[in-house]
Amino acid sequence: MSASPAIPANMQAEAGASAPVVIRSHLRLTRRGRVVFTTLAALPIVAGALVFAVNGGGAVAGDAAQQGATFDYVSVPPGESLWTLAEDLAPQADPRDVVAAFIELNQLETSQVQAGQRLAIPAGY
Repeated sequence: MSASPAIPANMQAEAGASAPVVIRSHLRLTRRGRVVFTTLAALPIVAGALVFAVNGGGAVAGDAAQQGATFDYVSVPPGESLWTLAEDLAPQADPRDVVAAFIELNQLETSQVQAGQRLAIPAGY
């Protein structure tokens, strides 16, 4: 019994030839395949650029006019509410608008205030 050498799967022996022939397969991409491959490779880059463009200025808390702005402050007297403060500070304006501006500027949860509480007065009032 003679031992025959093992032939790898990618090699085939031709009949009557002493050396095995190596068969190589090349990856061939068609034009359409190259377009799909390029598109898939570029998609994360395009998505990252889009996210950066949309959120590029997201770290700014307010516009340039508000940055570095100074406010006048008022301490709430006993028995006063935001409504009476609004009427006292801006008698010409609608008190509902002034109260809403107080709530937004001072980041209040409700319109309830405590005596002695220090509130920033909205600009323009």
